[in-house]
Amino acid sequence: MANTSQPVRRTALLAGGLAVLGLLSACGSENGTSGTPPSSHSARASDAAPSAGTATDPGTAAAAGTPSDTAGSASASARTDGRCHTSELRAAVGRLDPGAGQRNFPLVLTNTSERTCTVYGYPGAAFVDASGKQLGPDPERAPGSPETLTLTPGASAWAGLSFSSPEISGARTATPAALLVTPPDERASLKVEWTAGAVPVGGNASSVSVTALEAGSGP
Repeated sequence: MANTSQPVRRTALLAGGLAVLGLLSACGSENGTSGTPPSSHSARASDAAPSAGTATDPGTAAAAGTPSDTAGSASASARTDGRCHTSELRAAVGRLDPGAGQRNFPLVLTNTSERTCTVYGYPGAAFVDASGKQLGPDPERAPGSPETLTLTPGASAWAGLSFSSPEISGARTATPAALLVTPPDERASLKVEWTAGAVPVGGNASSVSVTALEAGSGP
């Protein structure tokens, strides 16, 4: 009986050892499967990287900025035209446009250059005698709403030069030899011969007025 029980015990131990090995193998297999999510997570992070890179891609950013750059260039080109300078303009005094006790003259500035330029505001004006001495104070500015006027080559802008008829007002007068016209924002003047007779510029108070520039060559 002793000899018979020993083989049985050995067989039982062997079977138990095989069972333990099986359990260890199964545990190793479960640990390998649980490591898959980190690997999968790592792949998703890698997939996300190109998407983030595309949003800040230098080539894409440059392409998106192109319309703005083009608009800026066009705007800069328009600004280079700038205001009309005295050397680019011709001044003239138009025909008398009489009103009720008023004498009104269009003061015309014409673009004689080959470029487009702008004028804005009021022209300066001063009556002078033959020696170039100013007669009376500068004309007063009439109330108005100046606008920027674009003058293409050959185009004109005008301002109204007005004063009360000396025969009616009884103001002290002088007969100017010329009218000096200064374009807005300029220092140099244009000299226009004055042939319209006496003007009320004999006193210290100005009774002559000038309006803001408008498009065209007169009313």
